[in-house]
Amino acid sequence: MPMDHSEGWEDVAEHFMAARSDTGAHLVLSWARENLPRSRSGSVIDIGCGSGVPIAHTLIDAGVDVFGIDASPTLIAAFRRQFPKAQSACEAAQDSPFFHRTFDAAVAIGLLFLLTEDDQQKVIRRVANVLKPGGRFLFTAPREKCEWDDTLTGRRSKSLGAEAYEQLLRESGLHLASSRIDEGGNNYYDAVKALR
Repeated sequence: MPMDHSEGWEDVAEHFMAARSDTGAHLVLSWARENLPRSRSGSVIDIGCGSGVPIAHTLIDAGVDVFGIDASPTLIAAFRRQFPKAQSACEAAQDSPFFHRTFDAAVAIGLLFLLTEDDQQKVIRRVANVLKPGGRFLFTAPREKCEWDDTLTGRRSKSLGAEAYEQLLRESGLHLASSRIDEGGNNYYDAVKALR
């Protein structure tokens, strides 16, 4: 049986798109306005972009170029229909070359905790490598170290916990600037790459 690089999301893609709310969009917009270049020279990679709604849409409205990656063929096809001018790739986050370029920022909303611990560590290290000095990385995961079954895919999800994420960020050349909570109670880590 072939490996599912989408971690079960291809099987539930249509249901996910129908159920996806705009939870977190206001937080992401505020974060983008506070931290990202406001010209079209600013660039953000949306890792696990799904259909692009609401996060990529919010970032594009904030005036930055968005590059999307998602391992679900159905979700990346929806992203391409929504944002035909945005560059995109159907790739798993842990294997993506991230377009062989650097970015002002990266976001991974609702993704990291769906991956194994090893893959979470791999993605954080790889994101750190593609951020420009001073670049930002915004991602979601509970502050608590915990495990649960994802409600849509039924697969095991795992938060490494705030202490482990902070240590991994430090080891990767990033530091935690702040944590934020959206209107749905989701925790966001906002990390920054050292200027040099």
